[in-house]
Amino acid sequence: MTSPDAHKVAELISGQRIAMLTTSAPQGTLTSRPMALQEVEFDGDLWFFAERSSRKVGHLDAHPEVNVTVGSGSTWVSLTGRAVVVDDPAKKRELWNGGVEAWFPDGPDDAAIVLIKVEGSSAEYWDTPGGRIATALSFAKAKVTGQPYDGGENETVRL
Repeated sequence: MTSPDAHKVAELISGQRIAMLTTSAPQGTLTSRPMALQEVEFDGDLWFFAERSSRKVGHLDAHPEVNVTVGSGSTWVSLTGRAVVVDDPAKKRELWNGGVEAWFPDGPDDAAIVLIKVEGSSAEYWDTPGGRIATALSFAKAKVTGQPYDGGENETVRL
């Protein structure tokens, strides 16, 4: 990741804890679910823990293309890419933390646990500097002036 826009995506994702992972079922139905983001330096890839026998892992076998959405109220990132299931005990131990233990109490060496690595290909982001107050003021300004709402920055980035 070298472009300033890609660094902006990394900045917007930094510190986020939960993302919505969207997969396609074998028959094509889209399914989204909340997943805990693992804290790593964002380089275009995102990491998640999952149960080996879960539906989401089964979906990835049929359709590895995914979408991951992260939002905070004034910032949103939609990342598209391909997901791979990773069964690497050393990587599981590296990414392991107390939060993961709540879902997987048997620890990182549990054979029922795998990692999902999302290799991002592109991302679109929306960022409203100033947060919710700035957003509310922009809505009010648009209403009073009759000018379209200016929602802040919106860019699409190749990763």
